[in-house]
Amino acid sequence: MAEAAIAIQNYMDLNDEDCQARALKAKESLGSKLVILGHHYQREEVIRFADYSGDSLKLSRQAAASDAKYIIFCGVHFMAEVADILSRPEQVVVLPDLAAGCSMADMADLAKVERAWKELGRIIDTQKVIPVTYINSAANLKAFCGRHGGIVCTSSNAQAVLSWAFERGEKVLFFPDQHLGRNTAYKMGISLEEMAVWNFLRPRGGLTPEKICDARIILWQGYCSVHQMFQPEHIDRFLERYPDAKIISHPENSFEVCQKSHYVGSTEYIIKTITESPPNTRWLVGTELNLVNRLHERFKHEGKSIHFMSPTVCMCSTMFRTDPQHLAWSLENLAQDNVVNQIKVPEKDAELARLTLDRMLEIS
Repeated sequence: MAEAAIAIQNYMDLNDEDCQARALKAKESLGSKLVILGHHYQREEVIRFADYSGDSLKLSRQAAASDAKYIIFCGVHFMAEVADILSRPEQVVVLPDLAAGCSMADMADLAKVERAWKELGRIIDTQKVIPVTYINSAANLKAFCGRHGGIVCTSSNAQAVLSWAFERGEKVLFFPDQHLGRNTAYKMGISLEEMAVWNFLRPRGGLTPEKICDARIILWQGYCSVHQMFQPEHIDRFLERYPDAKIISHPENSFEVCQKSHYVGSTEYIIKTITESPPNTRWLVGTELNLVNRLHERFKHEGKSIHFMSPTVCMCSTMFRTDPQHLAWSLENLAQDNVVNQIKVPEKDAELARLTLDRMLEIS
């Protein structure tokens, strides 16, 4: 019989070293019953416990394919939801800190999107609009796309997904990240004039009926707070100092930053490109600080110089919420068969969200 759950307050005054020792002991006691997932943006003292590291979809699929009963996702809320959607019924998904959300995902909640859909329906035929949500979104928005013939995308497959959507509709409503939508659509030959930005704080998105009718893709006015920090001037100043350097950026960056970059792609693409680059090359990287620091340490023996694009420190504050204290708390409770912070998507939403994920996986 499980003992009473241990309170998180018992861990908050522990130093990282003690927490790491206790977390390791609890992890070892759970053995094959447990798998720990660590997103690329996690801090070093947490990701060292990960059995798998990578992007959110890849991690969720690896966990679902494992024999583990417990899945601890060191990431943010929407990632744990995807893991729950894709996992088997007997598997349990845990998020060490429920406050680890995503500011971008929070910019598009179900109420705002449903209101936008109704307002669009007063001007255009929404039967001809395909909703596309970035995987960085809540499960109920993935379910919304499932109800309306839509789909999910990642930063790796956004172009293939948008091509799929335009084969089935005249317009796309893309949320929550405007930058991924804009950068991908422009790469596909859609002009900026054919794009409209939906301001979810204003009636009818702040758009005229004419602009809505003319737009091929309607971009939700959401963004990543980390990637929003990077500016074209950062690239200009760096190239003045190091003219032979290469610039690589995530597509969540602004259009202007991506246009000035030599390479643009997902986190996995950034890692692969730098990994395969020749020794003694220099890189300016426009993505989260923990990943950039990890790449710097990994490749410095090859003479590669890897720099963070922003002159000021900017990391994902919600990713940073997962600390050794919360991880140790989660693990020691699981070691006593106490499930804390379980993430469970309602079955109706899970079924529709799974449909959109399946559509995406079929075309990727």
